Amino acid sequence: MSYGDKVEIRNLNIWFGDKHVINGLDLKIKANSVTAIMGPSGCGKSTLLRALNRMNDVIKSSRTTGDVFIGGKNIYENGTNVYDLRRQVGMVFQKPNPLPKSIYENIAFGPKIHKIAKGKALDKIVEKSLRAAALWDEVNDRLGDSAFDLSGGQQQRLCIARALAVDPEIILMDEPCSALDPAATAKIEQLIRILSTDYTVVIVTHNMQQASRVSDHTVFLYLGDIIEQGDTKSIFENPKHELTEQYITGEFG
Repeated sequence: MSYGDKVEIRNLNIWFGDKHVINGLDLKIKANSVTAIMGPSGCGKSTLLRALNRMNDVIKSSRTTGDVFIGGKNIYENGTNVYDLRRQVGMVFQKPNPLPKSIYENIAFGPKIHKIAKGKALDKIVEKSLRAAALWDEVNDRLGDSAFDLSGGQQQRLCIARALAVDPEIILMDEPCSALDPAATAKIEQLIRILSTDYTVVIVTHNMQQASRVSDHTVFLYLGDIIEQGDTKSIFENPKHELTEQYITGEFG
């Protein structure tokens, strides 16, 4: 099943136990663009992001109602193949989490378990993914080395390459630069812009400068509600809601 790459969220509610974390959200995410979800800590940003590939399902206390359509298919309808969904909607986490394997095996792992390729075809996927993540030139002569030998920024780009290796259509990034130094952050931000030509990228960040640099569209989330959404330039230069302006100007957050 292919999920396409346009997202529409309708009346999404998420609870953890008795705590209502996401409050009846409606949101459309455009294809081949970067959408930033920003807001203060604890406002539901990561929960909203994880709803797009049903990662909240792994938390026993979670409960979700509403609909999330990806490519016109409701990923919350009965019978959805969540395993296939998470292949099509890849995720990059806050801290680099390479597998305890070689650089090559980190990239090859997904295509192997999904039986996408083997042999020389697998070699091509590894190279293509590393190139797409702007890492090939730095590691092509040491693919057999441990992924843990890479710097933090390189490990995060390796994790991006690993997500790309299974040919996703959407890439979710949860604070992908929060553990990185400024130089590594700049490389990841540049990569995000490049990736948006071929993928739909949704990034969670509390870094307003980062949201303004990398995104086409911005969603300001506060206490589980979307306060404002729109093109990034308008949100930052002419916010329509007082709370948005207060957050952008640093009055809270």
